[in-house]
Amino acid sequence: MKMIKWGAAAMALGLLNLSAPAQAAGGKTLDAVKARGTLNCTGHDGSYLGFAEVDDKGNWKGLDIDLCRAVATAVLGDPEKVTIVPISWAQRWPALQSGEIDIVIKASGATLSRDAELGLQFSLSYYLGTTKIMAHKELGLNSLKDADGGTVCIPAGTTQQQQIASYAAKIGVTLEPVVIEKTEELEQAYFSGRCDLYTQWGPVLAIARVAKSNVEDHVILPDVLALEPEVMIMRQGDDNWVDIANWTLSALLFAEQEGITSENVDEFRANPQSAEIGKFLGVTPGMGTPLGLSDDWAYNVIKKVGNYSEIFERNLGQGSPYKMEREMTALWNNGGVLFPYLID
Repeated sequence: MKMIKWGAAAMALGLLNLSAPAQAAGGKTLDAVKARGTLNCTGHDGSYLGFAEVDDKGNWKGLDIDLCRAVATAVLGDPEKVTIVPISWAQRWPALQSGEIDIVIKASGATLSRDAELGLQFSLSYYLGTTKIMAHKELGLNSLKDADGGTVCIPAGTTQQQQIASYAAKIGVTLEPVVIEKTEELEQAYFSGRCDLYTQWGPVLAIARVAKSNVEDHVILPDVLALEPEVMIMRQGDDNWVDIANWTLSALLFAEQEGITSENVDEFRANPQSAEIGKFLGVTPGMGTPLGLSDDWAYNVIKKVGNYSEIFERNLGQGSPYKMEREMTALWNNGGVLFPYLID
């Protein structure tokens, strides 16, 4: 009987602890960003259309850039409090590990070596895309099997190098790689005819085909080299910072799921339709304190940056020159795979 009573008491104590209010958190990166007054986030060393590009007035724009602004807004309350650092693919990891940048948001995939060997940590996927191959239509290729002995343009310092090598070996073809760092130079090499093929992350190929050429002159082959989840990447050892990245992404997705936009967020805040929305928008407390943020941080993000759909549409979708469909990157309730965490 004593043991049973003790077990019941322990259970009651555990429940009591679970219901106790969480104390304010704060990791090293969060403290550094707050002290500096700006978030140092990755840009691109050139143009990566739709994700990180510079407009004719010298302003950064793109899906990745807006995610940088969302994190800056969550932490500092202002999407302008972000410093975009132009950086190459190869320099992403040294810059993050040295503390030069706070977070990598640069169309970067989650891989075993980046986790276990480089000591990096990932957010949920914010974009799910396939690695594919584009070819000059005049070559008459139906698949990569028809390209034996051809040349292929590959972005240096990326997962595409290993993906094309593995896939070519798998189907028994030999390709001559042309490996180039900068996207502009890589695409110039392909579109000028230096390469027969161009392998890249699928969305980038689709954009390049529209933006850099006569669409009818190029075909995207049916081969799928890999499925790659693009994630936000942080240093290991700062769980609070990883939480902030994950919850910022989740806030963008939750707002889209609930129909909350930058235009109507004030109406939702004035009259929350559920306890979850009330907490999400800071009407009731608890959204920020456990993360070391203000309770209205998610409201600020949606008000000043927009929900995920708004970000996607203006950078890649129907409000952009590229007119891309969401495909797998749609929400779970709209035929896609993205989803927010639960707010309780």
